[in-house]
Amino acid sequence: MATLKALKTRIGSVSSSEKITGAMKMISSAKVHKNEAELRKLLPFKNQVKSIMGHLLETDMEFDSPLLMEREVKKVGVVVYGTDDGLCGAYNLNIFKHLLIEISRLHQEYGDDLEITIFPVGKKILKAVSRIKNEDIKLKAIQGVDSKMLPSVVNNFVNELRNSFVTGDLDLIEVVYMQFKSMSKQLLTVEQLFPVSRQVIEGDNLNAESDNKLYIFEPDANSIFNEVLPMFVLSTMQEITIENRASEQAARVMAMQSANDNAKKLLESLQLEFNKLRQQGITTELLDILGGQVER
Repeated sequence: MATLKALKTRIGSVSSSEKITGAMKMISSAKVHKNEAELRKLLPFKNQVKSIMGHLLETDMEFDSPLLMEREVKKVGVVVYGTDDGLCGAYNLNIFKHLLIEISRLHQEYGDDLEITIFPVGKKILKAVSRIKNEDIKLKAIQGVDSKMLPSVVNNFVNELRNSFVTGDLDLIEVVYMQFKSMSKQLLTVEQLFPVSRQVIEGDNLNAESDNKLYIFEPDANSIFNEVLPMFVLSTMQEITIENRASEQAARVMAMQSANDNAKKLLESLQLEFNKLRQQGITTELLDILGGQVER
């Protein structure tokens, strides 16, 4: 009976776990859809800014911006996006492994003397990055910058990164994050933030025929370009932030689904064992009753 009681308690515990993981899966799924909606809202603005800059670059005019300036790379900043919360499987571990690969690539391309500053976004990735032991790799955690930060905080963060690039504190800034494709697919991505790549700006407009030579720009094309370029960078970082959130929740959905499936299998196994022991107990009691009647 003691074994039956223990099994019954365990079955109740596993059943509760199954309900909890199921509820967490539904919550994370709803958050994924919410982030997808935010991405759809952001996309028209980014595409419009990109289109304006692409048309400007198609003219015969020369553009000068400190955000486009390429120089010898001696100091690199790497922004790595992770999560603040757990229960999302190997999400942060995969990002951390990809970060190590990217650090190795940077050293191969720019030399072993390269100084790297890592900007972690999320408590979990901060904990992982803190394990890196290398004198040439610095860790800079900015207060208030996390995976749940508001758009205004993202803008302030981008402005700080931009100032570091413009002043020469950093010669190259990259972002390592998980790009959201679908609920079941997220792609580890490395994107160059500064200097801004002309190819990224031009995009689909690269081979398009342009009639911008007929336009008159006021005050002038270069001034417009320098006003719009920071907007493009901000929209890019906003998009990355939202994609990271969507990818995190999608990974959590998959992790909760896996945990829920395992709980169901364990519950079925425990229920079968419970039924066997219960049947065994009933059989034993019947045999005792029959044995007592025979003795009479």
